[in-house]
This record gives sequence, structure tokens and C-alpha cells, in this order.
Amino acid sequence: MKKATLLLIISLVTLNSCDQKAQQEPTPNNQVEDSLLVEQPEPVSFDPAKIEIEKAFLYDDHTLEDTYPYKDTVRVFQWDKIRKRLALLDSIESVPASWAILQNYKNKNGEAPLVKVYKRDSYKRISDTLGVERYQSVPLFLPTDSAVAEIYGRDGSLVKLINNDSSRLVKITTVDMKGEWLVPQKYIKAINDTIIFRKAIFIDLTNQNIATLEKVDSKWLVRSMNPATTGLHKPPHMQETPKGIFVIQEKKSKMVYLVDGSQETGGFAPYASRFSNGGYIHGVPVNAPSTKIIEFSPSLGTTPRSHMCVRNATSHAKFIYDWASTEQTLVFIFD
Repeated sequence: MKKATLLLIISLVTLNSCDQKAQQEPTPNNQVEDSLLVEQPEPVSFDPAKIEIEKAFLYDDHTLEDTYPYKDTVRVFQWDKIRKRLALLDSIESVPASWAILQNYKNKNGEAPLVKVYKRDSYKRISDTLGVERYQSVPLFLPTDSAVAEIYGRDGSLVKLINNDSSRLVKITTVDMKGEWLVPQKYIKAINDTIIFRKAIFIDLTNQNIATLEKVDSKWLVRSMNPATTGLHKPPHMQETPKGIFVIQEKKSKMVYLVDGSQETGGFAPYASRFSNGGYIHGVPVNAPSTKIIEFSPSLGTTPRSHMCVRNATSHAKFIYDWASTEQTLVFIFD
């Protein structure tokens, strides 16, 4: 009698658990079928110390040394951090992959839904727990919960496709942080499977400099080393340049900007290459009504003072504009 009662209790608990699980799981239309997921081989680990870097400039104006004075301090090119990122790039390219870009510039693919936990940041805009704003971003859902997004992914971020079928949600893995995510198909821009990234731009927020590198055979060749000025955190209009791994998405010979807080044209930035949201690598801004190109500004390489963008000498911005292939050039931004 006791045994029968125990079996009945176990059966009821099991049925109740299954019912709860059925309620929690997404409907078939909202999930990626397991049969469509591709087994991902483990990438090869590369030792950053063995990454070969050699200087072979294609652009050699306003060039900085590896170490150079700045006021009463010394600034540097952080080659150790650059090597680590090149080792990561070699690692993720060591196995065949389908690459993609997260895209939602000016919310053109639709405003991202609210994440589970959000807040108002210092700009009074909704952001996730990592500080990534909802505007112009992409919702990332956990594979176990496709009902409510967990965090936001930045526009322009490089991701690896795990499946690329007709499902509403596509499974991806991010490159600059661990984890697999589900992303609505409309926010994904697939890149040709044959792409191998051979050009990279490194932007150092701490030292306010920029380096371009290109892989030729087994070596990474330094093509330029220049001063830069990045974004300043100053609400309500100026915003810092985001850290991460991005892809050059588009180019504009003249990127027109507005006067802060208005719809009035403020001027233009020459030779602009966009990497994330409204963030561009560009030349020295030309304030309206002037139209004359400015080659250099004394503020370059000093302290952050732009609106998310990365300012350069105009001739260096043109070099990047001409040299950096769209959807084939990576931008690494770090402290």
C-alpha cells in the first residue's frame, strides 16, 4: 500500500514538473530546432607572444613612436594587448565559421524589446546591466529563454553564426564575450563565408592612439601609428567610444553632423568609416559654414572630446577610408 502511494506521488510530481516545463519553454515558432544546430569544433589556442608584428608603413605622416612623451607622462602603443587580440583573431579563424554583424543603426531594424533587467543611464536612456543602451542595439536572448531578452548587443559587433536557417531566431556566439545567444533574424547581417579577416584597426582609449595592421603571410604588418581623439562621456550629447570588436560597416566621404540638441547642420567630418551606432573613424571636423578641409588638430592624441567617434588627422582618415574594406576590416577598441 505504501509502495503504491509512493508511486502515485512520484507520478503526480513528474506530471506537474512536465507541465511547468511546457509552460516555460518557448513555442516551436520561437525556438531553433536542435537538428539545425551545427556542432562547433574547438578553436586552436594561439600564444600572443608568438604573434609576429613588423613595421611596414603604408601611411607615415604624424607617426608616433612605440613610446612617446605626453605632458609630464609617457604614452605607449600597448603591443601586448594588440597581440592578445590578434591571437584571439587567429584562434577564432582556426576553424571554419560563418560570420555575421549585429545591425540596428538608428533602429532601422526595429526598436529592441526591453531586457529583463534595465535601468536609466546618465543620458536618461534605457540600458542593460552592462551599460549597453537599448537605442540602436540588438536583443540577445538566452537559448533557454526566448521570451524576454537578457542583454543588448551593440550594432556593428562581430558574431559567429551557429545556424543560419529560416528560423525567426538565429543562434550565434559572440566573439568579445563568452556565451551563445538567440537573436531575431532581422538584426543579423551575414558575411560571406569565405571572409578571412586580414585587416584590423586598434584604438587605444587610454593612450588616445590608433594603429592599423594587415596580415601578410604569417606576419602582421603595421601600416600606420597615429594620434586619435575618442568619445567623451558628457551627457546629454557627448558619449564615450564603446569598447569591443566591431566591423567597418559603411563609409561616407562626408559625414554630416548636427548642432547638439537641434536639427541644424553643424558641419561635416571627412572620410568617415562607421563601426558602431553613430561611431565613425573620421578626419578633423569642419564646422559650418566653413567647407575647407582641415588636416590636423592640436587636440588629437590628448584627451577624449568627441561624440563617440574617433578623430584622426584627415589624411590618416582618408588612408583608412581607402584601405579598410567594408565588412572585411575589424575594429578593436580597448582601454
